Amino acid sequence: MYFLRSIGEVWCQDQYVTIIWKHRGHLLIVGGTSSLFDINTKRWVALVAVCMQEVAPLFVIEFLHRVVDTFQDYFSDCTETIIKENYVVVYECVFNTAFWAIVEVPWRRSGVKYANNRLIDVVEKWTPLLIKVVLLCPPKYRIDCCIKLSGMPDLTLTFVNPRLFDDVSFHPCVRFKRWESERILSFIPPDGNFRLMSYHIGSQSVVAIPMYVRHNLTLRSNGDQGRLDLTVGPKQTMGRTLENVSLEICMPKCVLNCSLTANQGKYSYDPVSKVLLWDIGRIELPKLPNIRGTVSVATGADTTGANPSINVHFTIPQLAVSGLRVSRLDMYGAKYKPFKGVKYVTKAGKFHVRM
Repeated sequence: MYFLRSIGEVWCQDQYVTIIWKHRGHLLIVGGTSSLFDINTKRWVALVAVCMQEVAPLFVIEFLHRVVDTFQDYFSDCTETIIKENYVVVYECVFNTAFWAIVEVPWRRSGVKYANNRLIDVVEKWTPLLIKVVLLCPPKYRIDCCIKLSGMPDLTLTFVNPRLFDDVSFHPCVRFKRWESERILSFIPPDGNFRLMSYHIGSQSVVAIPMYVRHNLTLRSNGDQGRLDLTVGPKQTMGRTLENVSLEICMPKCVLNCSLTANQGKYSYDPVSKVLLWDIGRIELPKLPNIRGTVSVATGADTTGANPSINVHFTIPQLAVSGLRVSRLDMYGAKYKPFKGVKYVTKAGKFHVRM
């Protein structure tokens, strides 16, 4: 702490030392005309920044993290000893980073080149939770993209039904103000795979469950063997085929073993982890996959409340179950003509069915 005279000279000073724990979060102190931010590295080094005017707090914290990344690129680590031994270089790095190296598009590297420029793949992940046949919570959707374009393209993505989205979250590349005003996604995409957005569907829109699971599990604790019967099939897939279908069932602890017969695919049961895996693959109608058989239960075990959950995995090509439709995709800032194509794929993110 410094006490200054009116002419700017230091009248007296004192220093206060406290223990800084590694798990402590970011410090933010707001004063009358300035704000103080700090971050802690894994090497017991704290970086502090002082702002003299109003600024977004996350911007300053992100800047401090990027300074640490720069030190690690230069010196392979960021420790007190390294900073003391390379103080001149450290000073130059901080100066250049603060005044000349503010990157407006930090999520995309420069100089990207591709022989074949491909625009967008849309992978919609569907995450519902069902008890019996009742949808317990609304599904959450995610759009994962794979964009491979040369240079620094600027994309504009327009949807047929943009009012479909509710409770959205975006990748930092999306210009949020334009989405709020026009319901258009405008962004400079990262290179390769990234998650463009996550969203729910509004309550006014009804989303059909694309797959059903009929299940029946009977457990007996008197020494008799129990029974398991499972059948899966497509439901309102608009003629699309279910692919890469698999079921993972976390059986109760009282189950010792399973002796089952599957008319399609293969199954395995691990008596240690109590996990039953049934790998079905592709479902071809009219034959529906079914697995049934006996379940061995420990004698005298308590089977009340033994309702296992089923984790379902599947893929539906060329279908977005939420009803998402892309109207057009425009590209600016590039002279080449890419291959324009949108590939829809629906995947089960976390599809849980509780018996």
